[in-house]
Amino acid sequence: MTDATTATTATTAVNGHEGAAVRREIVDIIASRTLYDESYLLPESHFEADLGIDSVIHESILALVKERFALAAPLPDGLYTIRELAAAVEEALAAAGRTGAAAPSPDPAPASAPEDPVLEAVLRAAMHHTQYRRDQLPLDADFEGELGIDSVVLVSIVADCARDLGLPDDLAGTLTAPSPRDLIAELRAYRETEGGDGARAATGTRTATGTGTPDLAAPWDSRSMKDFVEGRDGDLFAKTRSFRSYLRGREAEHLYWYGMPLHSRCGNRALILDELTGTKREFLMFASNNYLGVANHPKVIEAVCEATRSFGATHTGSRFIGGTNMLHKELERRLAAFKGRPACIVYPGGYAANLGTISALVKSYDTLIVDKLNHMSIVDGARLSGAVRKIYQHNDMADLERILKRCDDRTAGRLIVADGVFSMHGDICDLPEIVRLGKEYGARVMVDDAHATGVLGARGTGTAEHFGLKGEVDLELGTMSKSLAGMGGFVVGDEDVIEYLRFYANSYVFAAGIPAGVAAGLIASLDLIESEPERITRLWSNIRFLHGLLADAGFDLEHSESAILPLVIGDERRALEMGRAVRARGLFCQTVVFPGVPLGDARLRVSVTCEHTREDLESAAGIFVDAARETGVLPKAG
Repeated sequence: MTDATTATTATTAVNGHEGAAVRREIVDIIASRTLYDESYLLPESHFEADLGIDSVIHESILALVKERFALAAPLPDGLYTIRELAAAVEEALAAAGRTGAAAPSPDPAPASAPEDPVLEAVLRAAMHHTQYRRDQLPLDADFEGELGIDSVVLVSIVADCARDLGLPDDLAGTLTAPSPRDLIAELRAYRETEGGDGARAATGTRTATGTGTPDLAAPWDSRSMKDFVEGRDGDLFAKTRSFRSYLRGREAEHLYWYGMPLHSRCGNRALILDELTGTKREFLMFASNNYLGVANHPKVIEAVCEATRSFGATHTGSRFIGGTNMLHKELERRLAAFKGRPACIVYPGGYAANLGTISALVKSYDTLIVDKLNHMSIVDGARLSGAVRKIYQHNDMADLERILKRCDDRTAGRLIVADGVFSMHGDICDLPEIVRLGKEYGARVMVDDAHATGVLGARGTGTAEHFGLKGEVDLELGTMSKSLAGMGGFVVGDEDVIEYLRFYANSYVFAAGIPAGVAAGLIASLDLIESEPERITRLWSNIRFLHGLLADAGFDLEHSESAILPLVIGDERRALEMGRAVRARGLFCQTVVFPGVPLGDARLRVSVTCEHTREDLESAAGIFVDAARETGVLPKAG
């Protein structure tokens, strides 16, 4: 057969049933890598001009296509449209004596029937928001444990389904389901009621899950920030106007008090401007992550000033292009030595460290396994990587093992990521069991020590030291804006891994580094932490003292074992009101609502430092108790 005849045969096949099957598989793959709705992926869509697919994503699509159709030979160059790619695949299949068949999937989602629009809507929305292909979406798979779909992503999936099926827009924040099949059943039942009793049940009043019940007779905007996640309008900025109105209402009631500016150094006390009233006031400060109190130390401040005078305010490029200073090298050496690991890479921020490290190491054919309560930077790193993501229930090692056992053997690599100290809960990950399971099931382990560095371990080096597991964790990540009193993020590990990250972590390669002055201040902070271990001793004395006072008063502190003490309230309104009552008494701590925590899990987050005096801690406990009694979080005295 001549080349011309082969090409004609392939083109004919593409136009027929077999070509349609190939195109459908290819469209699923492109949708999974780009998050485009399938309706945008037309046969003549040009990958770059029409779809904005750059060379990196294009290569990953070609690799997935080659794998999905089990093609032995590489695909030819110059495939710029979906039609051209489909034709090339058909030609390769014909040359191998196969016709339009992709490699079999071990547990594919069943093909949707034309008469079942609900099934099709759920699969299409799940593909759009998760980077999964249709064959990777078994209907009975658990959304979190097997598909890695958290509550925020599920809201977007339900919103898409509601739009496609002509259901109310506010459905997105009310329906929950453990699996695609259950979601299909809920949507089908809701659709059949056509806004009847089922609709009212789905959008009923939320009740408090914490202590006490809000006064439902009082005028109250029952919306939360979750209600503005999926604002759909032809005007992209319409949702911003809607949210502004909601925000102004919360501020008028002095319930949202976020971002108020400090007018002094932040120690155990701080002068803060209340922009809502225009007044300044000194507050007891329990919202600082300056756990070891080195941020205001004269040696740290002088190091920052001296290095800035010597090297200037900032750099002229990224670390690769004129942006590396001798102090960066020294800081990386000191951090590696502090953590007891061979090498270190410093990023512009802790968020950037998670984004860059995860997306550089984990790819679409790998699996990322994460704790349900991990920091959002880990969640976003997972999304950026395009990997298969699986979520295990918080600190539930049986669930982690179940997920590892069920990991698809086709995936090339596995990475388990967990916070060392969970930032809104204060508890510590079960690192010994995570390390054991990682070794047993061939997974690498990364721990995010943002709130553990300077807090856990006799030397304050973090979770691995706390559990006696130095050298057993593959990667340790940290941020330098907390105990280390500076700015930036870092990762320590083996030299070959760190060197790889320098070339493949985009948030390092394509971003400016921290200024030399900041690097110098961080080195001075490390000097203080290593030479004054009594700071850690004093911190833990304060933690235990305040924890005891609050627990004895009847507060729910969950399982906190760190400098973060959560006062769990549950109901969002009650938590906001207690936060306001606490501030009125001259103490500032964080009021945490969605998206910091799920709905129904609102809390106050109290941060303890070594700078707090015994008098500060006693005053704080009294303020929390009085505010809790005023707002009904705790019962009235007597």
